[in-house]
Amino acid sequence: MKTAIIDLTYLLSAVLFIFGLKRMQSPVTARSGNVLASLGMLVAVVATLFLKEILSWPMIIAGVVIGGGIGLVLARKVEMTAMPELVAVFNGFGGLASALVSGAELSQHIAGTASSTFGLVSAITISLSILIGTVTFSGSIVANGKLSGWITGSPISFPGLRVLTVLLLIGAGGAMGVMIAMADAFPELAAPTIQAAVGLGASALLLGILLVIPIGGADMPVVVSLLNSYSGLAAATTGFVLNNTALIVSGTLVGAAGMILTVIMCDAMNRSLANVILGGFGGDDGAVGGPDVPEGKTVNETSPDDTAILASYAEKVVIVPGYGLAVAQAQHEVREMADQLEAQGVEVKYAIHPVAGRMPGHMNVLLAEANVSYEKLYEMDEINPEFPTTDLAIVVGANDVVNPAAREDEGSPIYGMPILNVDEAETVVVIKRSLSPGYSGVPNNLFYADNTKMLFSDAKEAVAGITESIKEMQEA
Repeated sequence: MKTAIIDLTYLLSAVLFIFGLKRMQSPVTARSGNVLASLGMLVAVVATLFLKEILSWPMIIAGVVIGGGIGLVLARKVEMTAMPELVAVFNGFGGLASALVSGAELSQHIAGTASSTFGLVSAITISLSILIGTVTFSGSIVANGKLSGWITGSPISFPGLRVLTVLLLIGAGGAMGVMIAMADAFPELAAPTIQAAVGLGASALLLGILLVIPIGGADMPVVVSLLNSYSGLAAATTGFVLNNTALIVSGTLVGAAGMILTVIMCDAMNRSLANVILGGFGGDDGAVGGPDVPEGKTVNETSPDDTAILASYAEKVVIVPGYGLAVAQAQHEVREMADQLEAQGVEVKYAIHPVAGRMPGHMNVLLAEANVSYEKLYEMDEINPEFPTTDLAIVVGANDVVNPAAREDEGSPIYGMPILNVDEAETVVVIKRSLSPGYSGVPNNLFYADNTKMLFSDAKEAVAGITESIKEMQEA
């Protein structure tokens, strides 16, 4: 009877996962999709713990309250700019949990308390779970460090890095081979199995670090997506370890969705996944300060007042948000500016590049927080044809995603990367604190174009100044 109830519960969870994932395809339904998927996992966890008599109801309730409380505090306290770092940590904890659960299952086999025998299938699934989960954990911690700044965003390398990485891969493979070879002689050869598992975990821990540190800041959106996929695969393999259908289904869905998103991100950057993993580009987002104009080039500077005049007399304005908007928390000011322009008949649209910010969908989430209508957000392929008929493009803290070098300079590291063609607008105003390059480290020729005006300022202060000037013009 209990088995039937658990199977039905897992089926319900799988249905909730699938419908939740389906609703996440649109920003309009994404929140309800997230709720459905979360409810599916809650149902699966509670059913497993209670019906299999692993924990009592008071323990389950205590776990839900404590875990939910921690999640609630994080959700309310972590700023939107730090969301990519939080996602990286979540990926890491998911991988670590999978590795620890598999390790616990191995210990039960050694102690003779496991519900099944330690055979070939167990050896393969446990070793894979430890490998993928541990790589995900250490790689995610490094990604978090690069995103939050306590590890430099520039690629980190040293002589012999690739050789060491290959040796660790061989070592991890050898440890997995030992665990699998010992399966037929278990438990008589439990000691070598334990040693192999520890060696596998240590190799995977270092491997995750060495795989991510050479990757530059510009590729972090891809890395976050890839690690998300890894965390799902780790959960799926752990599901096979525990013979848990809910974990297999949920892990497979996360793994597949993460890999699809990774491919989409790579396409958006015109880079292969192998190219990202084997040698990313990028660095920190430059220093703050005034303009440092290269020899032979000039910059047309502007002010909030002049920008307000341009915007007020425009028929169509396209706003291009970037990570500078996120750092300054200027999304509310941007929405207010757009509201003021729309109130006087100006058509306002938002151009969203897939890799703007530090994680997929970063700009969408920020603008949604400021109650910007989803209907005003346009993806790159939709908005690019409109730039030639745009009177004013306002770039708020974006850099690489609007750099014409990706389209014009065949020798540039970002050549071929699809960009927002803001330079085709009649006038471009770039709000940025300096002329420093973006994560790619490539100078942006847009800054020196004849139709570009640079507004050197903090994004929040600049946009607020533009909005105030627009209001004053309307009252005059």
